[in-house]
Amino acid sequence: MKDQTTTTSDIAGIMLKATNLSHRVDLADDTLTILQGVNLEIKRAESVAIVGRSGSGKTTLLGLLAGLDTPSEGSVELDGATISSLSEDDRARLRAQRVGFVFQSFQLLPALSAIENVMLPLELGGHENPEAKAKDLLVRVGLGERLHHTPRQLSGGEQQRVAIARAFAADPIVLFADEPTGNLDNHTGQAISDLLMALNREQGTTLVMVTHDEHLAARCKRQLHIEAGELSEPATQNAPQAESIA
Repeated sequence: MKDQTTTTSDIAGIMLKATNLSHRVDLADDTLTILQGVNLEIKRAESVAIVGRSGSGKTTLLGLLAGLDTPSEGSVELDGATISSLSEDDRARLRAQRVGFVFQSFQLLPALSAIENVMLPLELGGHENPEAKAKDLLVRVGLGERLHHTPRQLSGGEQQRVAIARAFAADPIVLFADEPTGNLDNHTGQAISDLLMALNREQGTTLVMVTHDEHLAARCKRQLHIEAGELSEPATQNAPQAESIA
């Protein structure tokens, strides 16, 4: 993918920018190149799917864009901040304030109820009324009757809804999702897909996801393909219709 020149007139519309991004891992007797020379710009409130075969580098790219790892070369800017040059503590602070995550494995704390899982980042962030906000988020994702159930008492789809509510708890400006429907059946995956796309539109949150789900990828405004660590973008993209979770 060719790098795009960002001008003064459109820089305010760029949420994420990767410049000449590369990532290598040193092995015992060799060096493994996972990403090579990736250039990418994602606008505010865009929905973007990164698709590719297992081992193509898509999850590594997601981690670099989110500041979970640092590149071997190149830089990543999130909302104007060059996160690839920040210390680990500063990256963690930036993620806590501006970034939400949804994982394939849900990553809920098993000893906590649904509402307690959603309250946790709010409490850590010093929110003045974490319980009320957590309840509101869970009601929005359709779990108003399951507030006090633990993850083991919830279905896979319900656990993913809790994870999505938790991801939106801090009002993130960008949401990263790693295979958000990967552990779900088709019907439940469709419901989670509906929820993610509706929240993207209603909240104006930039959505960047890695997925094998072709249907979910097709619902995003843009689809990026990664192969052997190199990124490309089809010439023709979809124009998703507006959706609502009301």
